[in-house]
Amino acid sequence: MTRSGAVAELRYFGLTLRQWIILGAIVGLVLLLVMPFLLRNYRVFQINLAMVYAIAILGLNMLTGYNGQISLGHGAFYAIGGYTAAILMHRYGVPYWATLPVAGFVCLVAGFLFGLPALRLQGHYLALATFALALATPQILKYKHFEEFTGGVQGIVLDKPEPPFEFSFLGQALSQDRWLYFFTLLVAAIMFLLAWNILRGRIGRAMIAIRDQPIAAAAMGVNLAMVKSLTFGVSAMYTGVAGALGAIVVAFVAPDSFNIFLSITILVGAVVGGLASIPAAIFGAIFIQYVPNIADQISKSAPWAVYGVFLIGLMYLMPTGVMGLLRLVGARLRKYAE
Repeated sequence: MTRSGAVAELRYFGLTLRQWIILGAIVGLVLLLVMPFLLRNYRVFQINLAMVYAIAILGLNMLTGYNGQISLGHGAFYAIGGYTAAILMHRYGVPYWATLPVAGFVCLVAGFLFGLPALRLQGHYLALATFALALATPQILKYKHFEEFTGGVQGIVLDKPEPPFEFSFLGQALSQDRWLYFFTLLVAAIMFLLAWNILRGRIGRAMIAIRDQPIAAAAMGVNLAMVKSLTFGVSAMYTGVAGALGAIVVAFVAPDSFNIFLSITILVGAVVGGLASIPAAIFGAIFIQYVPNIADQISKSAPWAVYGVFLIGLMYLMPTGVMGLLRLVGARLRKYAE
């Protein structure tokens, strides 16, 4: 088919690119609403975790992709958010939904305060400082004087929230996991919309300017210290909200669940999805949630070796992440259509 034929075919359907996007968004929304009733509870639980990871990856991407600060310690903020929600629910009887803003605020303050002394650090020095934070957090949670609140090495067991009403669709009842699916989906949509507004605004432009040309940004009046600390705080807030959601979805928190591997996993998700891209968090979350399970099915004896092969191959084929590949494909398609 010639190039003019492709354009003619597109016009034959009578829809512009914007209309196709709107139609795709409507179809996608319908699929999102129906999907939990087409799957078993365990599959819904996995999707819930993927959405939780997407929020955490988005927070790290705002820090690393848009502001140029490298962090290997976001698992610590994930743990702070998770334990904040767990303690409030288990010890004080706070409703699960009310723990999210509290966890986000606590991590916002913690991230901002950590970002202040980290201003003197850049590159791998900052990465090492955040790495130390991730190493120390599980040990602090096990500290005997905190056991009354944290449960020590045993952690805290929670009850999954019950659906507020009874509902059935396609012969499937609205279970706990299905209700949490809709709750997590709503929170994720709010967090992604908030990130989109932040990054398109004045603060977002300042973050990108600091990443690309910090000297020029300072000359233009950008307060480097404030913007970088605030970015660290907002990034930690996102990860804290994800940690609180993760605690609610899993219904359990323990110090060993928040080891250094969690921080590395979140960073892997950000890199695989693609830095400096909001939708990239979704692709990164899908990778870190499902690829380890696929690797385990391929080899029970060496699943992480298979996982490493997947990761190396993906980085070789898509060095700029999934979103980088999609941008490249989209650019070539637009060039072909001209």
